[in-house]
Amino acid sequence: MGTRRYVFRVFCQQASVVKIVSRNITAAANPQTNLDVLEGQPHKRHPGVSHLKTLRLPEEVLTAARSIIDRAQVTQLPDRTLKLTNFLWSRKRAVEDSTLRQKALGLENKLWKKAAEKAGNVDKHVLGERIQREVFSELRRTVYHWTPLKYNEELGVVYMASRMAGGYAAVRRALNEIKKRDPTFAPQSLLDFGSGLGTVAWASHSYWADTLKEIVCVDSSGPMNILAERLLKGDDEHAPSHIKHVYFRQFLPVSPKVQFDLVTSAYTLSEIPNIKEREEAVFTLWRKTSSYLLLVENGTKEGHQILMEARDALLQKKEKTLYDTRPASVFAPCSHEKTCPKLALMPAVPCNFHQMYMPLYGHNSQIEKFSYLILSREPPPEAKSNGAVEWSRLIASPQARTRHVHCRLCCPDGQLKHVVVTAQKHSRYVYRCARNSEWGDQLPLIPDVDDNDMIQNDSE
Repeated sequence: MGTRRYVFRVFCQQASVVKIVSRNITAAANPQTNLDVLEGQPHKRHPGVSHLKTLRLPEEVLTAARSIIDRAQVTQLPDRTLKLTNFLWSRKRAVEDSTLRQKALGLENKLWKKAAEKAGNVDKHVLGERIQREVFSELRRTVYHWTPLKYNEELGVVYMASRMAGGYAAVRRALNEIKKRDPTFAPQSLLDFGSGLGTVAWASHSYWADTLKEIVCVDSSGPMNILAERLLKGDDEHAPSHIKHVYFRQFLPVSPKVQFDLVTSAYTLSEIPNIKEREEAVFTLWRKTSSYLLLVENGTKEGHQILMEARDALLQKKEKTLYDTRPASVFAPCSHEKTCPKLALMPAVPCNFHQMYMPLYGHNSQIEKFSYLILSREPPPEAKSNGAVEWSRLIASPQARTRHVHCRLCCPDGQLKHVVVTAQKHSRYVYRCARNSEWGDQLPLIPDVDDNDMIQNDSE
């Protein structure tokens, strides 16, 4: 009996040694999973975490906004707020002239072919005019009619009630990516293109109040600039501004040599009518960027594709005149510089993220769904410091199960992958990080070829 116990004990010891050796070999093959990625932090705050808890507008902004809205006495404000929100969310890009011409030509050819199949003598001139009318009628019925939004004071107040809190939450969440991953970044100047109510100024001030010495807010709408200034002064024209050194302009600075540490544009590119003008605007903003360029749009298919147009332009096209020769590199959210793999899905789905926030009125939190893009003049700071490869980004909420976590990732190789993370296979560090991560965070994991499945569609 004693001999059996001794043999069993030796067998267990050998099995434990084999298990430990196996784990060490696996970790050595994938060094990203064996690092103490926590850097002394709890798993809930590992280096890849960039999500934020439910955000609220600063108390000064909240008080000023409510005062402005109450004094404006806009009729049917709740209905108009909902209508504007739905309009902005469902807004599409204007149809390009070339696309419109192609569609008109296709319709015209189809109608001529249909008319030719009918017997009888028909006056071609009369037939041509009828076909032309039918083409115009069909285009008016089926083509999206894009119209620019012109903000007067009343519409600006409606926008304040409907979109300011959500816009602030999205911008602050995106800026947190820079703050978290590049803690040494201390911007002294900021340019906000399409500044609207000044939410970027408030969001950036929450992170870099001690270093920001100049904030230039550019918006073509004079009434919106006035409302933004009233918010800064707490709706009291005689009071000092809560944030100093904020300057309002209706046009971008003329000199192409003037640069800012941080350049932003939130929900503005979608207000530019065509791809050529959007591309020109993006290049202008990039010329004025000395460190980071942040672009934010609605988390819709249209908003995401607008950002991908900007990304492709800055990564693939060259300007005629270069004042700053440092090329663009993608800082976030992509872990690579290849074509967005979500655009290759059938049907294509947007790459978007969620941020909880408290609205101006009410006690129930809401969700802001947004897409963002951050480009940098320098490689990511983690790559400069230790040559580390970019981590994967969670593109959906991880699903924690018993002793494993389902993670859907956008990986450094430009692929979307479904990885089942376990402590045995990926190390307990990565497993605990996965359980404590949320949609949009980076996961300290570079999937191996054999431990994942390709994501075929967004519903998997």
